Amino acid sequence: MPAGLQDAAGIKPGESSEPALPAGLEPSATPEEPGLPEGLTPAPVKSESNEPELPVGLGAAEKEKSESAQETGFPKLPFDISGFAEARGGVRADNDPYEKDCSIGETRLQLEAEKQVSLAGFKTTADFLYDPVFDRHKVDLEDGSGFVDLREANVTLTPVEFMDVKAGRQILTWGTGDMIFINDLFPKDWNSFLLGRDTEYLKAPSDAVKASAYSEIANLNIVYTPRFDSDRYVDGRRVSYWNDILGRRAGRDAVVRADKPDGWFDDDEIAGRLYRNISGYELAAYAYNGFWKSPAGFNPRSGKATFPELSVYGASGRGSVLKGIGNVEAGYYDSENDRNGDDPMIQNSQLRILAGYEQEVAEDFTAGGQYYIERMMGYGAYKRSLPPGSRRDDEYRHVVTLRLTKLLMNQNLSLSLFTFYSPTDGDAYLRPNVSYKIDDNWTAEVGGNVFIGEEDYTFFGQFEKDSNVYAAVRFNF
Repeated sequence: MPAGLQDAAGIKPGESSEPALPAGLEPSATPEEPGLPEGLTPAPVKSESNEPELPVGLGAAEKEKSESAQETGFPKLPFDISGFAEARGGVRADNDPYEKDCSIGETRLQLEAEKQVSLAGFKTTADFLYDPVFDRHKVDLEDGSGFVDLREANVTLTPVEFMDVKAGRQILTWGTGDMIFINDLFPKDWNSFLLGRDTEYLKAPSDAVKASAYSEIANLNIVYTPRFDSDRYVDGRRVSYWNDILGRRAGRDAVVRADKPDGWFDDDEIAGRLYRNISGYELAAYAYNGFWKSPAGFNPRSGKATFPELSVYGASGRGSVLKGIGNVEAGYYDSENDRNGDDPMIQNSQLRILAGYEQEVAEDFTAGGQYYIERMMGYGAYKRSLPPGSRRDDEYRHVVTLRLTKLLMNQNLSLSLFTFYSPTDGDAYLRPNVSYKIDDNWTAEVGGNVFIGEEDYTFFGQFEKDSNVYAAVRFNF
């Protein structure tokens, strides 16, 4: 995916779980919108090994429930299961010569199974889907294509009272940005984000081991990924993009070929977060060592995009400001294969800074904004290294975001608008959405992804032909 997109999209820190574009959304495996960074919620209370027995009445009720299930002919499953069935369709708002007119046409069934056994918890989440628009049904669990997308398959253990360990496929997120990620270097699915899937699908799964330790001094998260998990980046198969080599937009006619690091325990990643609350404010420090999550280099000999080595060091803070919630976050991107900035085929190191604020300005009406700055390091060397006649990126890139959310009809109707605007690039990205909760099971929504740009090669401008509208209906069970 082009380097720009992964910078400007993230998950809203005020929602239930935690977006460099060619990415820059908060976490959550299944919420319709992302939530508080993991550290903002108190550490889970450890359960005692000897739990009291249920009162006699409750035990009898459970017995009657079991007998009733047997009478219906459906035996009780040995695990808890939930999920949803969904139909989602969308069309492009403009003619794109490199992509199909329909942007999405999915029928999806998600099944989530959970089981708690003593000190171990097991969870599996899988999506079964059919989309004639993509026209490819061979399963690839890495890029999420095919009729099965395995979202989660993990086990959670509590080896000691102050530590939890989760191993397997899982959804990971941290940081404070709303649709902008700085220190969250876990994989994102940018195709899902741009095509109109539910926001939960912005977060792609990681095959990793996560250890969380809790203490009165500070809390620590360590995530180890034994084989590099890249973003599900824009490669032209579903979303057209700006191709520097061709000097024009491209799509299905020029699918990106990439040389992805895939050696077990050689091409690995490690990320850490140390955080604590001080007087109601959460402060955190981050570190990451691995690779650029979307292609950030090019090998002219092989003609393939590459994932150069990357280390990131950052910090964040979040807490009450005036009548709302404020946040700041910063990160230094150390492009290890081009620290001098004199290799035009590899993305330079960067400094990224974000400040945001959110407040309920009226009853059931919330507004939030952010200002994001990205600076290319070694800019002088970068300019000198460019071949004559090459297009030159700016040293600074600024992005302003605005989120407006209004709840109506006893909070069953949600009207929302999220916008990105870059004064330096002269482009914008608008995400309007209307969602209506019909009853406890049924939800319907309509929305869009609208791109505006003065130039074809800018951050959001390259996706102007990908503007689309979509509609969906979901049944939860």
